[in-house]
Amino acid sequence: MAIILRTRNLTKVYRGKKSVSSVNMTIRQGEIYGFLGPNGAGKTTVMKMITNLVKPTEGEIEFFGENMTSRSYEMLKRMGSIIEYPVFYDRLTARENLLLHGEYMGYYNQQAIADVMELMKISGVDKKPVKEFSLGMKQRLGIARAVMTKPELLILDEPINGLDPVGIKELRELFQMLSREYGMTLLISSHILGEIEQIADTIGVIREGVLLEEVAMESIRSRNPEYIELVTSSVSKAVYVLEEKTAPVQF
Repeated sequence: MAIILRTRNLTKVYRGKKSVSSVNMTIRQGEIYGFLGPNGAGKTTVMKMITNLVKPTEGEIEFFGENMTSRSYEMLKRMGSIIEYPVFYDRLTARENLLLHGEYMGYYNQQAIADVMELMKISGVDKKPVKEFSLGMKQRLGIARAVMTKPELLILDEPINGLDPVGIKELRELFQMLSREYGMTLLISSHILGEIEQIADTIGVIREGVLLEEVAMESIRSRNPEYIELVTSSVSKAVYVLEEKTAPVQF
């Protein structure tokens, strides 16, 4: 599988302190790369450097075999992204925001806008200004804007924020479809292990700006059992603790 994105010793220093330190990532074409780590670990900073929003202090970013620079405008057209919270023209509708984005990108496909609104289930609110959208609806619109130009690399920073369980499930299925059916490569960050492990082909674990491990999900599944055997003196109490006191694993 071809390598679409590679970073070499990617480092960012703010006010004398390293927020990202010598990160070496390898993302292959068509895969879903889960970027996992706690809040403040450096995930967003890495994504900002990849999308040219922040200049690295040290290191290189290679996209399709070419080094990225501050003038790599054509390369950036091949990416779609949501970094942190999506921002819109609040007085405009979803369609009007997408039309403007198409103008910025030099992408004038009206049918693509209709298709992506239908895909993200925002076609029924076309007359409502974005300022009246819920956080979840704004997140859907942000993803619609990121995928409407059919980018080869889609970068999503904590995309499930603000969504209910049904919305999270729908996005999970959407990401898998974009990867499997459209051949799109996805870089998705999260601090929730349970969500990432359900969709990722490869996981990169980052903590305090350091990439601790980069491993294929197949390798993780092969070395870890799918169940845990418990021995308890009280089955009823154990069931209560498992059902009421446990929570999804987070970093």
